[in-house]
Formats: sequence, C-alpha cells, structure tokens
Amino acid sequence: MFYDLDTHELLRTRTNPLRPEQVKRLRGARPAGPPPRPSIEPVRVQRRASNSGIIMVAGQKVALGRLHQHETVTVTVSDTTLAIELTDGDTKVVRRTTTQPVRSIKGQRPRIATSVS
Repeated sequence: MFYDLDTHELLRTRTNPLRPEQVKRLRGARPAGPPPRPSIEPVRVQRRASNSGIIMVAGQKVALGRLHQHETVTVTVSDTTLAIELTDGDTKVVRRTTTQPVRSIKGQRPRIATSVS
C-alpha cells in the first residue's frame, strides 16, 4: 500500500509479490500498523476539456459544451456529486453515476514544444 505520510490517506495499492510460504520465512516481520483512514473531504481534481467540451472524471463522462473546449476546469468529487468550477466563475453540479475511485488528480495539459530543431 502507498499512502501519504502526512495525512495517512491511501493513494494506491499493489498486489503482494511474495508467495505465502515466502511471507512465513521473513525475518523480523511484525504486524502492520493502523490502516490508512479514508479521506473525509471531497477530492479536488483538474481536467482539460476535449475539443467537443467533454471531460472524464472517475469513469464518468460529463459534457460541458463546445463553449468550454480546451479549458482546464477544477472538479470537486464527492460520493454523490461532481461540482465543476468553470473558468467563467459558474459552477455546474452533476450527479455521480459511478462508484469508481479517482485515479488521476491532474488531467491533460497542453504540450508545448520549447524549441523546434
């Protein structure tokens, strides 16, 4: 398990690469500490809208409209809603239809070449 050392929030999990008989032979093995506590507050993520004005958060596509194409928006993800803060100061609240966790905090950003060779 990988977790944030400051907040003890679980970031990601991986499968154990050791077989059970290898785990039994570990020297100095000790029981694990307290499990990481889940985040209480909503997760804030950034997404960049596609050329048709669509973003994807936690496996859910949200259409913002072509007016917002290529804009970077901030989304506050809670258990039941997605609150999208648009660049014009407006906030759009959408009901969440998936239960998938948020895997990526920062969305795509425009790639700009620094020099042309």
